[in-house]
Amino acid sequence: MVATKTLGVDGPLFKRALLGSLTWLGANHEEVNRLNVFPVPDGDTGTNMLLTLQSAVEDVKESNAAEVSKIAKLASHGSLMGARGNSGVILSQIFRGFARAVEGKSSLTPAELAAAFEEAANAAYRAVNKPTEGTILTVAREAGRAAATAASTPDATVPRVIAGAAAGARAAVQKTPSQLQILRDAGVVDAGGFGLQLILEGMLKTVEESDPAFAALAESKKPVIPAAQVALDLPEGGWGYCTEFLIEGANLDTELIRGQIEALGNSVLVVGEPELVKVHVHTDDPTRVINLAGGYGKLLKLNVGDMSTQHRRILETEGGGQGAAPRPNGIGIAAVVAGRGLVDIFRGLGVDAIIEGGQTMNPSTQDMLTAIESVPYDEVILLPNNGNVIAAAKQVVGLTKKKVHLVETHSVPQGVSAVVAFRPERPAAENLRAIRAEAERVQTIEVTHAVRDTRSNGVKVRKGDVIDYAEVVKQALGKLGPDSYELVTVYRGEQATDAEMSKLESEIRSHYPGLEVEVQQGGQQHYPFILSVE
Repeated sequence: MVATKTLGVDGPLFKRALLGSLTWLGANHEEVNRLNVFPVPDGDTGTNMLLTLQSAVEDVKESNAAEVSKIAKLASHGSLMGARGNSGVILSQIFRGFARAVEGKSSLTPAELAAAFEEAANAAYRAVNKPTEGTILTVAREAGRAAATAASTPDATVPRVIAGAAAGARAAVQKTPSQLQILRDAGVVDAGGFGLQLILEGMLKTVEESDPAFAALAESKKPVIPAAQVALDLPEGGWGYCTEFLIEGANLDTELIRGQIEALGNSVLVVGEPELVKVHVHTDDPTRVINLAGGYGKLLKLNVGDMSTQHRRILETEGGGQGAAPRPNGIGIAAVVAGRGLVDIFRGLGVDAIIEGGQTMNPSTQDMLTAIESVPYDEVILLPNNGNVIAAAKQVVGLTKKKVHLVETHSVPQGVSAVVAFRPERPAAENLRAIRAEAERVQTIEVTHAVRDTRSNGVKVRKGDVIDYAEVVKQALGKLGPDSYELVTVYRGEQATDAEMSKLESEIRSHYPGLEVEVQQGGQQHYPFILSVE
């Protein structure tokens, strides 16, 4: 897709630009992760920004809106709903500022695009009570200024404005160590700023890959300061808890809520609209924060992470200060997954590329090929995780120069077990034997509702009929022979209620006391419960 001088930024073009940004950030987010600097052990910046951007894209990808304002509004909403960590929340505010700047517009001229970039940065600054220079905020501001400079030239085009923004971001990223002592001491650039640079580069790559401005930029994509990670001594009392959630209510006052939350912690971000507010805080007492917020409305997507535990884990796994090294065996992993919770689980296990899809939403061969090409290794293990996806997955093997190993996983539990069995130090042959054996060892129970009228074993079933989930799981476990297994992991679907979850867990524990039960938020559609039996 090429944008010429005569074209502005309309809805379809902006949508494609967002998809390009997601692909580019997805291919490079581990580089961003390796730039993480403490003393704020707030997850992985690259992963947080990627998941936030992914949520924005999820909201726009089904829209056929021609107006840039409509696509921008959807992206703003999606990024707010999926914002993760400090960097993700600030990124959501960049989208919010952009959306407000283009409100009511069908398309954008180069000058209007530059103005939207500038307002995006302004919105991000307004969201932070005490802005710090040398962070993603600085990079956003300098990107906007560079875009405005590019737009003021006689030969201004949309690609050149985006190229200006990306170049401005890169220059600002390289200056961040001179603005923050902790970056200078660590020998790194700011992670969030570098993530924003990648987003702008991905946008430019999509809009005008043949433009010489992009070619020059692509030559110097990587940060010139080597990646490292500083893990400071654990302070007395620990780091506390990173607490995040959405408040859904009416007439919500972000300033009032922010003031009350600030009394309970630090790294506070409270942003949103009167009906939906995102809260991020580092606190020693997450219960007090949650109780306070619960008084304003319904809490959604609650996540509490023990940052002291994260800190210790990084010290153990990263060698007390060194950045994460590339896998010794040079093998990456791509997996087909549906459901935000399951996506988080697979990413947390180290999967390099996620292809969204599964039952009723089978990804295409092209979807899988694109994901495999984004993996930063020449050898890739592909996990389809659904029997209906295997045929398309087989086609990918011959369409890429990379060496693709297809492991025919038929379910999500098989995929999880396969990833857990993977060892980065083992060669491909050993890994493939191990993960195939582990995947075959797992039994899967998938519980759903009727999708069409039918008759089964003399029983008339109508579309939409709901079965007794707990009873059918109890019977299925009985047929498997529970004495042969030790662990049942329940992946809770998007439609499962608290009452159904509680009943199911209680039934398993009471009828099969020898089985350990774990519950994970899968977020998958169509299947209220997916069970892994090991």
